[in-house]
Amino acid sequence: MRPLAADDPEDIGGHRLLARLGAGGMGVVYLARGAGGALVALKVIRAEHAADPAFRARFRREVAAVRGLSGRWLVPVVAADPEARSPWLATEFVPGPALAEAVDGHGPLPVAAVRVLGSRLAEALTAVHAAGLVHRDVKPGNVLLGLDGPRLIDFGIALAAGATALTAPDAVVGTPGFLSPEQARARAGEVGPPSDVFSLGCVLAYAASARRPFGTGHAAAVLFRTVHEDPDLTDVPAGLRPLIEGCLAKDPARRPTAARVRAALQDPRTRLARDAGPAGSGAEGWLPPAVLRLVAERSARALDIPAPHRAPPEETVTGPAPTAPAGRRAPGRRRVLAVGGAAASALALGGGTAAYLTLGRRPGAELPVHTLGFQADLSGADQTDGVAQERGARLAVAHHNARAGIAFRLALDTFDDRGDATRARQAAERFTKAAVRAVLGPDTPAAARAAAPRYQSARTAMVLVSLDDPRLDEDDTLRTLRVTRAPERFLAVPLAAYLTSVRPVARTAVIDDRAAGRVGSELADSLTQRPPNEGTTRVYPVPAESDDFSPAVRAALADRAQAVVLTGTSADRAARCARALAEAGFTGPRLGTWHIMRPDFLRAGGAAAQGWVFGAPFTDPGSVSGAFRSAHRAAYGTAPGRWAPEAYDAVGLVARALEALGGGAGVTAGAVAERLSDLTYQGLAKSLRFTAGSIDTPQGEGYFLYQTEGNVFRFLGRYDRFTKHG
Repeated sequence: MRPLAADDPEDIGGHRLLARLGAGGMGVVYLARGAGGALVALKVIRAEHAADPAFRARFRREVAAVRGLSGRWLVPVVAADPEARSPWLATEFVPGPALAEAVDGHGPLPVAAVRVLGSRLAEALTAVHAAGLVHRDVKPGNVLLGLDGPRLIDFGIALAAGATALTAPDAVVGTPGFLSPEQARARAGEVGPPSDVFSLGCVLAYAASARRPFGTGHAAAVLFRTVHEDPDLTDVPAGLRPLIEGCLAKDPARRPTAARVRAALQDPRTRLARDAGPAGSGAEGWLPPAVLRLVAERSARALDIPAPHRAPPEETVTGPAPTAPAGRRAPGRRRVLAVGGAAASALALGGGTAAYLTLGRRPGAELPVHTLGFQADLSGADQTDGVAQERGARLAVAHHNARAGIAFRLALDTFDDRGDATRARQAAERFTKAAVRAVLGPDTPAAARAAAPRYQSARTAMVLVSLDDPRLDEDDTLRTLRVTRAPERFLAVPLAAYLTSVRPVARTAVIDDRAAGRVGSELADSLTQRPPNEGTTRVYPVPAESDDFSPAVRAALADRAQAVVLTGTSADRAARCARALAEAGFTGPRLGTWHIMRPDFLRAGGAAAQGWVFGAPFTDPGSVSGAFRSAHRAAYGTAPGRWAPEAYDAVGLVARALEALGGGAGVTAGAVAERLSDLTYQGLAKSLRFTAGSIDTPQGEGYFLYQTEGNVFRFLGRYDRFTKHG
């Protein structure tokens, strides 16, 4: 990964460019972030190709074909514009190392791993061929290794089966040593699915023996051997050799199909459950330990890339430089981190560069250690969110300590306060006596209000990740309170944006569940004061002591409501409202907030819960980056939960404050608390910055939209991607 060049654009097709991943004959590949926050690898075609009408015609045709591809082991094309002045396409970003790096660095893979590799690549090629395409460049460099399996990438030279080649008639397209005899002869008209099977055979021979079956050397010599000589499979294990020999038949008609290759490799002893880890019980059944460490290391190091910058034309560097903290300013009463619109450029992730493997760091024993406290409900009613935050924080600490050239190490001391006030005070006593540099949490109002006075008296920052309690915010004595999430009182903003730009309505009904207390009343007031789409909003209360939502629903529909927003925070009560709306025959937009995004809502609501839209102050933990997902799964054996990226960012924020203070052993908690108010920090989930007095950025930045679909809450993206001017 390299910095953006001085003449690189800021944005391509709504994707914010973050860094350069590479460049070749076809074009330049950038790391970019889309409007929804997902990272992509975005390839821009070079001008000389874009100016060729024949090339553009092929590119247009192939983009249409590959956008329809789907498969677990394919990296999908998520966006493209073949008509742009400089045509481009974007694929999901995968930070894992290439097969070539793993084999060159650690030797051949075990037979079981080769079987898994081959069966999954064959499955990917089966999908490619079923779509009427031929990949034409299956090689170790286009196979990325993940903890759950390989990914086949780069359809930059894919060809529709049976199509007339638009390259020069004598051009050899592909990589010598991994292309078929028909490709080596430059007979594009003969290149079909069997050509990819031949290339797959070359890849499997290489993975099993660490040797190329047609040798190395000058490209012409390799091509000659491919066409006229038998492959060298001397070091390929006997159990794999017959199948690979079949794939490498000179006559395309004698090669097995990709589907037959997959079936042949699906040995029951090494088969993987589709929805489980390798061998159904962890990554050991897929990759050997040394390669697993490489995959995990790549994911971890990829998460540690500093904020992107541009290299001037004369600058020659191998990586981005750190971003300096923002200028100092005094903290205001609110002391909340505003969630900035710069989230589209929040993080540059990457993998595959040798520079990551050569970075050194000072021995840990020479470094001071700064301990952070973490307290949350880890075993009570809110344990799901608490555990997710603890894991995100631990992952951030581990990644900080793995960085090159660090001035200090971090440690995390955790305390399960169970959401209880007494235990929360005990946690505060323990952490302040231990002189931790800052505390992440608590995550419940009762615990936060109980612990806050002790942290304030010790001048220790209490960094709230998921909690926004107005009663804390209104207490002017809490000068060390730091809140890293967007305020609860602006949750109306993403909902109004949806009802203005996605499903425009003129009449909005608010079913005000009075059991939600202040949270519900603030949402109702906001939607009344600023009705969606400049229409009208009417409120229909449901008493806290009643669980019958039918009267409010009937009244709203009698007033011809076109959309319904529920203010409630109980998943069970929300399900009752959903069923009442369904029984009344209402099919318009139905919206709520993140508080009811619980499995209980889906379970109790049944079919009536489908299609609901929710505003939330947290991003989708699975969309922030493939590196984060992989590292989390490697550490905990599961995907990250909600608030995990935000907790990861909270650790990064405190680490940035420590760096700004020099990171020495003498840094105090009070100095960290003060320095936190002066920082701008680019995180995984969003851009964070403090403001003076109150939030002075456009209200609502940092909110996200979700929608129920089946048994999941599907991430729609950051709310401002749906606004008319967002």
